Amino acid sequence: MSSAEETTSQILTTHSVGATVQVVIDTLFARIKAGTYPVDTRLPSERTLASELGVARNTVREALDVLASQNVIHRRPGSGSFVKFRSDPKPETSYSSLAKEVSPLDHLVVRGILEPEMIRLAVINMTPRQIEELDEILSRVEAVRTDPGDFIEAEEDLYRKIAEGTGNPLLHSCYELTIEACRLSYRTALRRRHLTPQRIQDYQKRYNTLFNAIASRDVESAVEFIKLHLIDEQKLLLQDI
Repeated sequence: MSSAEETTSQILTTHSVGATVQVVIDTLFARIKAGTYPVDTRLPSERTLASELGVARNTVREALDVLASQNVIHRRPGSGSFVKFRSDPKPETSYSSLAKEVSPLDHLVVRGILEPEMIRLAVINMTPRQIEELDEILSRVEAVRTDPGDFIEAEEDLYRKIAEGTGNPLLHSCYELTIEACRLSYRTALRRRHLTPQRIQDYQKRYNTLFNAIASRDVESAVEFIKLHLIDEQKLLLQDI
């Protein structure tokens, strides 16, 4: 039996829970095993999960308590629930192989093609719920003070939510590849070096401006913002070439 199967068995046999709670446990654990919620990442809030799964918040809370008791997640008071369970490593796919071949310049060129249209579609198509979730992610972005790793993780989630908000699953998938490419190339190391506390603060102000444009459905301002942001990213990259 695999470690994932063993953990599932423990969850099923050592806790007496209602059917709805068990469904939530199974759903969340399946996502964690699949890597939807990777190790050390923060799970969506109880309110977000309850809305997404169509259950009460106390049902989600009970399911999270069970997962925490099995060391699948770790609950930090005031901060949320974070994944502890590490899935078995998957064999490298052509997806990750391609990402490793992408240079920082390649990455920036593709962002320049995708992001203006991605932002435009997100402004038009994001639901009120998705905008609320984007606001929650922005709060995580703004909570970072000095840690580049924490900032990059929250920033990736911000862009993921915007890509999801386009309503175009193919565009969403393409953008996920750009995130993977950035993570596997030395571009991430470059970003970490440049992410001083002052630069983190500057980015936080920028993303607040972007969020306000999205929330107010201001397509022109949002697209203009991301174009200017990409120009600044290009200048940063040229400093290291």
